[in-house]
Amino acid sequence: MNPFACWGALTLCMSRPIGTPAELERRRRRAVELLNQGESAATIARILGVARPSVYRWRQAARSRPDGLAAKPHPGPKPGLSDAQLEHLEDLLLDGAVAHGWPNALWTAPRVAEVIRRHFGIGYHPEHVRKLLKGRLH
Repeated sequence: MNPFACWGALTLCMSRPIGTPAELERRRRRAVELLNQGESAATIARILGVARPSVYRWRQAARSRPDGLAAKPHPGPKPGLSDAQLEHLEDLLLDGAVAHGWPNALWTAPRVAEVIRRHFGIGYHPEHVRKLLKGRLH
């Protein structure tokens, strides 16, 4: 069974292959090298566990531009708050909870999440706020 296939209404889902960007680049370069040495695309695809058209696509990418097979690191999610915003958040928290409209000086994760939403327009779950405060603020 193909680990990258999603079954349901005969839909095949795309998924990023397993491996670091450098490993995936090495795999693509080796596939093109073998294809250029006369190995069949079907054999290369079977060995690498990819579809045969991928091997041809890699060869075309290698021919069309010098960096065609270059590793492309997975970008991942963008951080919600920049370092500058975290510094500003720290200043806001140092003003105290009362300054932000709460009846007492107690900072709770839900309150901090609300301050982040008001000032930066970013919604965080309170549990994530706890981790953020513990890991990024002093």
